[in-house]
Amino acid sequence: MATNAALKIGWAEVDITPNKPVLLRGQHPARLAEDVLDPLKAVALVLQAGDEQAVMVSCDLCAISGELSTLMLRKVQEAGTEIDLAKIILNATHTHTAPENSSPRFLYRDIVWPGVDLGNMPIAEYLEFASTQIAQAIVTAWQERQPGGVAYGLDYAVLARNRRWVDREGTTKMYGLAPERFSHIEGSEDHGVNFLATYDADDQLTGLVVNMAMTAQEIEGMHAVSADVWHFIRQEMRKRFGDNLYVFPQVSAAGDLSPHQLYEKEANTRMLKLKNYSMREELARRIAQAAQNTLPYLTGTIEKEPVFCHLSETVELPKNLLTEKDVQDARQELEHWQGNYEEELKKLEDNPALKEEKLWYSAATRAFRHISRYHNLIQRYQEQQTSTSLLTEIHAIRLSDIVFISNPFEYYLDYGIQIKARSPAVQTFIVQLAGNGSYIPSLRSIGGGGYGSTPVSNIVGPEGGQVLADESVGLIRSLWAEENTH
Repeated sequence: MATNAALKIGWAEVDITPNKPVLLRGQHPARLAEDVLDPLKAVALVLQAGDEQAVMVSCDLCAISGELSTLMLRKVQEAGTEIDLAKIILNATHTHTAPENSSPRFLYRDIVWPGVDLGNMPIAEYLEFASTQIAQAIVTAWQERQPGGVAYGLDYAVLARNRRWVDREGTTKMYGLAPERFSHIEGSEDHGVNFLATYDADDQLTGLVVNMAMTAQEIEGMHAVSADVWHFIRQEMRKRFGDNLYVFPQVSAAGDLSPHQLYEKEANTRMLKLKNYSMREELARRIAQAAQNTLPYLTGTIEKEPVFCHLSETVELPKNLLTEKDVQDARQELEHWQGNYEEELKKLEDNPALKEEKLWYSAATRAFRHISRYHNLIQRYQEQQTSTSLLTEIHAIRLSDIVFISNPFEYYLDYGIQIKARSPAVQTFIVQLAGNGSYIPSLRSIGGGGYGSTPVSNIVGPEGGQVLADESVGLIRSLWAEENTH
């Protein structure tokens, strides 16, 4: 039920940087990170008015596993606060330079790849550490909440670009544009940057939610721990708006986008050299400039008793049903990669000196990752004989005339634009990767295939993607329905 009671706001930030070498999530070969390029953060924002509350936590992680969420919830419960556990939402920035936080699947063990021991921190150990830190951030933000207000605004910045291109035969590729075969870019781009600003009782800026369709993947292939673009965004925001500013990242629908360019790369590289910036710094400046363009106009719009309501819903999404041909193709791939994996292990066994070389484990672990992917596809085919749907939790939070709507997937932009176009809110903050979900490809992407839009890449296909969009819009509209009846 919506409320207009006085709003209380609490913030907290904690460090979730591992203190040992870890395996990073993302990419196909294993990447062991022994160095920390910059720290990982978890930022908690608590909103409470009357009996209503919302607790949002943004984490410098690739995704949010069920194990991490479960551990965190247990620890928040043990703290004995009045926090409603059902009102907590975790989202990831999708940095590919953060530790794995999901329990191993298939043959995975603590070392992740059998036969290739990298001496990394066990996943369970990082889960224990990160869940403790995140729970502490939530409890601290709850305890520190004070009367305050919010204001919202929108600006634009060129950040992520569509990373999928179509050749003249209609086949889609991710990255690696071949000029002589190029036909067109497959999908859209979204350059909107949504801001929610929070203020204290004296109307002083305390924090900034930054929501945009860009994942943190600028340096995704590195073998080091890093918050990627968000490290520089925090630095730039605090330089402009105060050292104590809380910065809260959210990734809007961006499953087919990334900060990498497919064309004009030479021109961009030249300009970065002339400016003496890295691309991470350039993106941070663009976002901070968007904030600077927006914030001066918000001070007269601060609301301290906004309409506030938080609803959640479990939706049933049809799975991307696999065919016998999909399984046959997977078995062929599985046989190929199994042979490759065994060859790589034999090389290491026959010549232990290879382990002295840099990234000696890459070939074997790449092969094993492919084994896992195709084995999982076969497992999915078996499971669909008895279960053809996936239960998914989504949250909608109305705050004045804006709304946050979450989902756990890497959601292609077509759905994000559709939700925004159909939403009754003045601004719609889509929050993807509020969980551990896979890609949900757009309908138009399926014909061309390519990474992200093939059966092995997605548990939920375009049919489920449309159901999720419809259910999201329905939940958003329900937040306005009562008001429209009066």
